[in-house]
Amino acid sequence: MKRYLIFSILLLALLAAGCAKKPVDPAEPEPPEPEVAQPEPEIPEPAEEEKPEPMDKRALYEEVYNALPTSHTVEKGECLWWIAEYNEIYNDPFMWPLIYKDNRDQIDNPDLIYPDQVFSIPRDFEKNELTESRREAGAPQPYLPDEGARLPAELREDLGWSF
Repeated sequence: MKRYLIFSILLLALLAAGCAKKPVDPAEPEPPEPEVAQPEPEIPEPAEEEKPEPMDKRALYEEVYNALPTSHTVEKGECLWWIAEYNEIYNDPFMWPLIYKDNRDQIDNPDLIYPDQVFSIPRDFEKNELTESRREAGAPQPYLPDEGARLPAELREDLGWSF
């Protein structure tokens, strides 16, 4: 018991010595350089006819959605679940059956995919295809994804989601 007490005291002393603050150099700090006021450049406001019209939210969403990749090359360690979960794919792992069904010619078993396989990513699908694939993947009812999922604009509109 006495050994443990001595050992504890030595350990605490070592920790206290190791945590001590380092001495500060008494060197004089350099004086700050005076700031020279720079005049702000004038930005001319565009004329009324030059202002671009704001895109409506649906058109902006469709533009972003159409720019998403339509194929994916499998890397080592990936599975269909992870691929579907990528933000640029579907942002929803339960949508992996869509990829499987679209690439059945390359995939015999959805649990076995291989590096360097190139899968097409379906972008145009209906609500019934979406709910059926999520049901097959084991998603909770009502088999609809969160609003963050990457879906076609028409489908988002049918679901009543904002853009």
